[in-house]
This record gives sequence, structure tokens and C-alpha cells, in this order.
Amino acid sequence: MTAKVSLFNHKGGVSKTTTTFNLGWMLASEGASVVIVDADPQCNLTGMVLGYRGPTELEQLYERHPDRNIRAALAPAFESQPRAVEAVDCMDVAGCEGLRLLPGHVGLAEYEVTLGIAQELSGSIQTLRNLPGAITWLLDKTAERYDADFVLVDMSPGLGAINQNLFATSDYFIVPTNPDFFSVMAIDSLSNIIPRWQQWARRAADNPILRDAAYPFPEPHSKFLGTIIQKYRPRSGAPSRAFAEWILEIQDRISSKLLPALKGEDMLLDDAHYRRCGVNQDLTLGVVADFNSLIAASQTHQTPIYALTAEQINQVGMVLQKSEESRDEFLRVFQELGERTRCLTR
Repeated sequence: MTAKVSLFNHKGGVSKTTTTFNLGWMLASEGASVVIVDADPQCNLTGMVLGYRGPTELEQLYERHPDRNIRAALAPAFESQPRAVEAVDCMDVAGCEGLRLLPGHVGLAEYEVTLGIAQELSGSIQTLRNLPGAITWLLDKTAERYDADFVLVDMSPGLGAINQNLFATSDYFIVPTNPDFFSVMAIDSLSNIIPRWQQWARRAADNPILRDAAYPFPEPHSKFLGTIIQKYRPRSGAPSRAFAEWILEIQDRISSKLLPALKGEDMLLDDAHYRRCGVNQDLTLGVVADFNSLIAASQTHQTPIYALTAEQINQVGMVLQKSEESRDEFLRVFQELGERTRCLTR
């Protein structure tokens, strides 16, 4: 059975894309079939996986493979084409058997307004009834094609209709954060937004027009796996005092605001299940240091940070030694994150 996991925070710069790539690679390297989905029109995940450095290379991708991206796959529904939405022919991720990419498209944002209208007015406009269920239909069919154990969705930092739809139709979600003031404010905001999205999804699932559409809107059942706190600056192997204080503030805000809001909408797993999987009460799945110079090497070689070789890091002496120590720590963190993800989604 596939676990569809969305990585979402409407605050940008919290390493959603990097986490999607590194977590997907870790799960696949340990035997899972994984599809990573670039649902952000900025297409950073597509660029990271394929080694692209600019829009010209994306244009060439679309010219060579016009049907192998998320926008083209949704076109039958959103552009009323005389064909059905079908599974995408995903791209194999070089160097990692079992890991595949559903590429993004800069034009996905063009569907935002149409989907928003459909999600608000679908009860009265028959011609729009197929749109709200089309995205989850596409991801489910793609997962079936590859017998995927996991579908990881890299969402954009926004609160538009596409994100609302992706989030509401996921099985699980993870909220990446940074140890700073803005992430604390984002958690407060998500504590209000997520319950509203869940309530909308329940109404949509109960709508007979959407329930009987060509692409039926599913019953919402998304559960919160936890948060990942990223990009702190370490000192002697631990977060410096300033970062440590923000980490504690985020964990406190998760416990005091987000979790009660999610519990009220039945969006949490059983407490015992979190405990069995080694997740503390604040539901922190992992704390990840700043990637520093390793992120550039990772992007250059389309390789996870924790899998970089000394040759790929391309440093010498003590600088290389420090980088290798950081790399090995990232390996430990992402192994733990992979284990917890597998455990929580069973």
C-alpha cells in the first residue's frame, strides 16, 4: 500500500526540496519503491535531480519529453482534452534504483485559478466537477504504475488551491521548519489554516457531484507525522545557544498550538504509535544542521549530502575531514528520519 506524504510549510526556505530528495533516496536505498513529485512551479526538485541550472534546460526537457511532467499529465482534466488523466512515465533517478521523479512544470501555476474556482463552486458548476479529484487521481495512478511504497510530494510555499488540494488528499504530512522567528509565526498560522483545509476537504468528499465525478474526490484522512527542524549552526556538535532557543520555541509552539488544532480534526496518529517509532511528544522527527558547502556538492553531483564521496566533496586536509564528519552526521540523521517515516506509515 502506498503512503502519500506531503512536505509542506507556507514559509519558504525551510529545505522542503532538499529533504524530499534526501529522504526519498534514503527510503529507496533501503529497498522501497519511491516516487518524488515536484509540485512546486519553481521546479527546484526537478533541477536538483536532473542537474539543471536554469530555465533553458527545463525548456529543453519539456521539448524532449512533453508528456513527462505534472502539468501535462493534468491537462486532460484542466483543459478538457478528450482523454483521461493517466500515470506519468516518471524519470529514473540516476544512482538510486527504485527512486523516480515526477518532474514539475513552471506552468503548473496556470491551473491555480481554475482549481480555486472549481473547489469553491463545484457544487453548482457541473463542468468543473472533475478538477478537485484530478490531482490525487494522477498521483494514485502513478503510484500504482510503479508499485510505489512512498510518494513524497514537494509542495510550494503558498496557500493556493493546488497546495490546499495536495495537502487535503495526502495520507500523511511533514512540516519542515527553520529555527527562527518566522517559522514560529508560520506554525501559528498553520494551526489555523490546516483545520480549515481539512473541514473543506470533508465537505468536498460529501459533495455528491465531486463524489461521482470522473476523478472522485477522496475522503480526507491525512495524519501529521511530525516536524523537521533544519539549518541550525552547530557548535561542538550541537546547536549554538541562539539556535537551541529557537528549536525549543518551535517545539513548544508545535505542542501548544499545532497539535491541539490537529487533534481537533483527527489528524494525529495514536500517541502509542508515535512512541513506538521513537518520536517524542513534540513530534520532532529530526533536527538537521546547516548543509553549508555540502549542498553545492550535492547539487553538482545529483547525490544526497550523506552519500557524497571525498572526491565529490573536493576538499583537502582538515577541511575535508570536517566535511566528512558532517556528511556522516547527516547520514545518521536521515537514516533515523527514514526509519521513523517507515514506522509511522505502517
